[in-house]
Amino acid sequence: MPPSLPATLADEAPLILVTGAARRVGAEIARQLHARGARIALHYRHSADAAETLAAALNAERAGTAFSVGGDLARFGAADEIAAQVLERSGGRLDGLVNNASSFFPTPVGQIDRAAWDELIGSNLMGPLFLSQALAPALRASGRGAIVNIVDIHAERPLERYPVYSAAKGGLAALTRALAIELAPAVRVNGVSPGPIDWPEDGQFPPDERERIIAHTLLKRVGSAADIARTVSFLMLDAPYITGQIIAVDGGRSAHL
Repeated sequence: MPPSLPATLADEAPLILVTGAARRVGAEIARQLHARGARIALHYRHSADAAETLAAALNAERAGTAFSVGGDLARFGAADEIAAQVLERSGGRLDGLVNNASSFFPTPVGQIDRAAWDELIGSNLMGPLFLSQALAPALRASGRGAIVNIVDIHAERPLERYPVYSAAKGGLAALTRALAIELAPAVRVNGVSPGPIDWPEDGQFPPDERERIIAHTLLKRVGSAADIARTVSFLMLDAPYITGQIIAVDGGRSAHL
């Protein structure tokens, strides 16, 4: 077990846990929060090497400001284990949580099974709920605690062939508002709902489907991980009087879906 973070840094900089932080949007969120002066706990499920590489890069910029923790948030009980790891490494301190980790794949009606349900509901709804619950005492004690959930515009406007994913994100949207009530006034809870951002790497959206989505987006282009990360950073660090809100970052796609 690597040593805990230095006490001087613990006193000066907020510590923020970002789930699913090894790659893509999660990694960019971690980089931008770190650039704003935060210390980062990088959660990963399978991408241990990528998480360690990112932690090393962040520590090269400012020594002792990043570490990684592993765990499968789709498995019941994992959230408590991950929370315990983070708090052990940080000396019990936590100032922010970004629930970004997510599984995403189609589940057409007639083909939905228990494995798909457990994976999609587990990673997108159960994991954020139980991780937030486990870390709520530390976030309350922080004096500036905040949670940002990465929701989806399809939480309110379901995506065809993705009913379980859409339902899970719909639950996360409701959970965001519910936790804002439950954890007030000590902890702020908000969400970011991405639209078309960095296409999945597994070919779920073929070129013609991508073109159709872009054509239906007011800004006529896809967004980037940086667009999401900037909004997360704002809600986490620059919005002390905002809670219970979900901001769509989608190029205007949801304005006329």
